[in-house]
Amino acid sequence: MMWFHWIAGCLLAFAWFSRIVDAAMGMPKITDVTKPEWNRKPATATGDPRVSIIVPARDEEETIAETLRRLLTLDYDNFEIIAVNDRSTDRTGTIMAAAARPNTVERLRVIHIQELPEGWLGKTHAMWTAGEQATGDWLLFTDADVLFKPDSLRRVITYAESEKADHTVLFPQMIMKQPGEKMMIAFFQTLFMFGHRPWKVADPRTKDHIGVGAFNLVRRSAYQAVGTYKALRMEVLDDMKLGKVIKAAGFRQRNVFGADLISIRWAKGAMGVVRNLTKNFFAVLSFEWLRTILSAIALAFLNLGPFIGIWFARGWARLPYGIALFSMLAIYVGMGLKSRIPPYYFFLHPISTVLFVYTLIRSMVLTLWDDGVTWRGTKYPLDELRKGLV
Repeated sequence: MMWFHWIAGCLLAFAWFSRIVDAAMGMPKITDVTKPEWNRKPATATGDPRVSIIVPARDEEETIAETLRRLLTLDYDNFEIIAVNDRSTDRTGTIMAAAARPNTVERLRVIHIQELPEGWLGKTHAMWTAGEQATGDWLLFTDADVLFKPDSLRRVITYAESEKADHTVLFPQMIMKQPGEKMMIAFFQTLFMFGHRPWKVADPRTKDHIGVGAFNLVRRSAYQAVGTYKALRMEVLDDMKLGKVIKAAGFRQRNVFGADLISIRWAKGAMGVVRNLTKNFFAVLSFEWLRTILSAIALAFLNLGPFIGIWFARGWARLPYGIALFSMLAIYVGMGLKSRIPPYYFFLHPISTVLFVYTLIRSMVLTLWDDGVTWRGTKYPLDELRKGLV
């Protein structure tokens, strides 16, 4: 048993400690566009480049009015908003039409989609449709519940033009009102950092890529070169996969911090996070059941192992488990510097681990049981989703 603890503990210690060292060296390299040097206009010879902001929405009557109101107050001179009402069954379309009143017509256009063509997801079709009508040099894909501050677009465009980037992601600030949300989002951010290395996104020698549905800013030439959203028409994870194909095509990709330049309440309560991720998790693992089961076991071992091992190991065999736990805690401390999640949520990590493993299995079981994914009232067959994977 002693040898088991040494082997398991050392594996866990290496996994967590190596990642925290990598993050400690890499995260400071990510630009924060709230700093004073980015509070200016982009230095381009032709003036402010035109930006088309694309906002797909289906049944978003609770949030769409405020989202559009905030976008209309951006302090950027050259932009348009294309809001897409994707077959909504509530008042979303009516609210959009009211927002597009005569004094905003030059800024805001509304597209109403009545039917979904075969072979498309609703959201990817809505974004592709808007992209076909966009007039901007840049396309900004965002969501119907994202809240923008007036200087958000100007700062990111200034950065993107300065860096000659083709795709820039601005990380949103998560609005969290309940402890369960903080617990689950803290775990998700830890998992994201473990699986993706944001500090490596700008390195063309790596495969690390990024994409965030709240703020995917893409140069039109790059967007067209990778096949537009038509290439992602059946991708559930369209935001990350857009980043993947852009990076794989050799374009310059960047991600930036921006405090509360944009903010979003992603879910209500711990079970809200579970419900939101149920649609995505099986897709993350390419709809493969064996890979999903193995991933659930690995997830449990990686995240529960240090907490369990520190209790059952004896003597010096506890040391590697302690190193793993210290590294985890350091990640929570680091997250606390960029988010509103106190470091003591580290002690809830085992609970969130169990809920995430449950979500992973739930996503697989429901998708296989239903033979597809039901998203915003539309069912997409599993065979088509598998064929459309990028």
